[in-house]
Amino acid sequence: MMRLRVYYPVIAAAVLVVLLHVVLAATDKTYYMTQVTMSAYYALVVIGLCLLMGYAGQISLGHAGFFAIGGYTIAALTTHNLIAYRDTPAFMSLKSLGLIVQWQDLYGNEVLSFSPRLAFVAAMLLTALIALAIGLPVIRLKGHYLAMATLGFGLIIYRVVLGARLFGQADGISNVPAFRLLGGLQVNGRAPFRIQNYYIAWVAVLAAMVLALNLIHSRVGRALRSIHQSEEAAHSLGINTYRYKLATFVLSALLAAVGGALLTHYNASIGPSEVTVMKSVRYVAIVAVGGMANLWGAMVMGVLLNFLSLRGVFGSYDDAVFGTILIGVMLFAPQGLLRVPRLKAITSLLPRRSHG
Repeated sequence: MMRLRVYYPVIAAAVLVVLLHVVLAATDKTYYMTQVTMSAYYALVVIGLCLLMGYAGQISLGHAGFFAIGGYTIAALTTHNLIAYRDTPAFMSLKSLGLIVQWQDLYGNEVLSFSPRLAFVAAMLLTALIALAIGLPVIRLKGHYLAMATLGFGLIIYRVVLGARLFGQADGISNVPAFRLLGGLQVNGRAPFRIQNYYIAWVAVLAAMVLALNLIHSRVGRALRSIHQSEEAAHSLGINTYRYKLATFVLSALLAAVGGALLTHYNASIGPSEVTVMKSVRYVAIVAVGGMANLWGAMVMGVLLNFLSLRGVFGSYDDAVFGTILIGVMLFAPQGLLRVPRLKAITSLLPRRSHG
């Protein structure tokens, strides 16, 4: 029964997603779906970061780097022309397995590249390996030491994509082909595919929420909460704190990479702006606003704040707004703005009857 109650909010969220589509269609504002879809992919990063910060108690200022690893890896593999290798045995083997796709670029030239499915698997494996390599040494750090280490990782990724010709340097990578899924669906940002991509993005987000909710309501989740409250006490009870924190770090990195890969296919491009330090600060700010251990709050704020940002509501002060949000929340609402208040706190604000 407890497990069933976990899924009630997921069902309610799915209903709200459908209702939002109906409202936008009825008001002839379906063009908003573009920004909502992009915000949903960014929310995948926030969900993973909420698990890491709110439950494992580990702060990361480098999740924009994992987002970029997913996006840049899949972009590089699906746009690199392999036509020069078309007669090699390795190429023929991959083609026979359906792992090579043929398409035309903007100039009508023939392109033979890796299949997006193969590229997606490669991006996830690379992200997991890098997260493991980074996590093995730095996850032993605590507090601001861990934050500085992950910040350094993010800066390294930024300089790599900015300087490497393979990744397009300052121009990034464009003309990324659509990611064809089963049943004729495809991750594609063009207007005719707007509605189906809206639902594809939300299926990905709700699937991530189901994964995260099952995790935190399991034995692993109880271990993570004990680590967050007191790592020393958890260790004394026989909990392998290092292994749990490392696994959560890798999982959160993978969720960020999934968001980066899917958004890259949706936008058909990715650039260095996705890897900046302020992007990582933005994700931390969103988790802080939603609540460090509040998955639904973090997801809702991730979609809402990114939507407002993508619509240009904050204008040229975009980064300043998110920086201010982070400072304000840390000072005045460290538990997050969307934490459900206790009944006592609510009733204390209500007017009391006089019995005189």
